[in-house]
Amino acid sequence: MSLKTDLLLLFKPYYFVNILLSLSYILAKKIPMSCWLVFPTSYPQCDLDSRESEILFFLLIVVMIRTKKAGSVTMINYLTSSFIYNKIANLILWYYADVRMGIIYTVLFVLLGMTLPEPTYSGPDKVTYFRTEAGLEEELSRDKRVVWLVTFYAAWNPACVNFAPIFAQLSAEYGLDNLKFGKIDIGRYPDAATKYRINDSSLSRQLPTVILFKEGKEIARRPAIDGRGKVMKFFFSSDNVKASFDLNNMYIECKNNPIKKKHDKSEKAIENGHEKAE
Repeated sequence: MSLKTDLLLLFKPYYFVNILLSLSYILAKKIPMSCWLVFPTSYPQCDLDSRESEILFFLLIVVMIRTKKAGSVTMINYLTSSFIYNKIANLILWYYADVRMGIIYTVLFVLLGMTLPEPTYSGPDKVTYFRTEAGLEEELSRDKRVVWLVTFYAAWNPACVNFAPIFAQLSAEYGLDNLKFGKIDIGRYPDAATKYRINDSSLSRQLPTVILFKEGKEIARRPAIDGRGKVMKFFFSSDNVKASFDLNNMYIECKNNPIKKKHDKSEKAIENGHEKAE
């Protein structure tokens, strides 16, 4: 995701409002007019006291640790990962300053959480849905020149539901005749989970699993499994998937080496015939 796209997203209500909520206490303290209205007893001395500074410093540490663990790699990822911690810190600060303001902030916190969900991709996609494990195998072996990126998911799993719009957007952005995107519901077709060694239980850490196939064979998967058989944690953001499977370079490679269709060969043969006749 480019910086320009990130900046445009900030003007969407979800991000704009959450940024205001995350900065509400500091803005109220630092802007003279709001300080006079909200903290009349402190005005004009509206600097943060030692306890408030400690809370904000602790928040900074928590946000840095949590976003690193989540695998955030872009500005939007960092913001989305930090919103909940920022708002909780502001909630504490408002209650610390004035219980009434804390109650007002709590009401806003809950109402906006219920009415303003994070925006997700809802455009077109180029995803092939496989109905059986045999259907997936047949498609993988049909044309070995086609590269497949396949998501193994369960409809009841929240992580799979959250990843669905991201995968749809990636398919629309990178889909080609020789770079295709597929999905199979291993909740309905457990044979596929068994074949590709994916735990489909309610406690599974392998949902979703994305596997890259080249020439019909598995090349890479996320989340990966280490030498001890332990599932390695993976954050399924758009940028992480692109980086893990090198989608940008793979797209260029596939686009520069399109699959030759039969009618293309016929047209080339006719052109060669005309050249010889001349």
